[in-house]
Amino acid sequence: MENSPELNGKYLGEITGDFAKVSNTLKEGAYQIKIRKISDYPIFPISKSDLQIGQKLLGKEEVGTDWNFNISYLDEFLQRKLVDAEKLDAFKEAYKDPDEFCCLFVVDKDFVNFIFIPYPED
Repeated sequence: MENSPELNGKYLGEITGDFAKVSNTLKEGAYQIKIRKISDYPIFPISKSDLQIGQKLLGKEEVGTDWNFNISYLDEFLQRKLVDAEKLDAFKEAYKDPDEFCCLFVVDKDFVNFIFIPYPED
């Protein structure tokens, strides 16, 4: 589950630009999910339109981004069969440290994939 090469040209600049604006909020959200023992695997679904995955954390209109940022976690992805239960171990193995990397689930017209982006250094 590496970052898709398809991502580089079309989305990377756009996503990382928006990510830089909201990374502190996402990092705090991931921390809250972990500290409250909800999950060790926070996931942030993002889309340019409204998504029915997780709960909206930051709307693009309110933060001036191209993407809406939702907040969720692995259990919801298993329940919705967005992560196959048979591939759960592979997902956990590929998942990067949530204190250092943000797990985004990018949903756009022709692209749906997990990506991991490092949080900026403080």
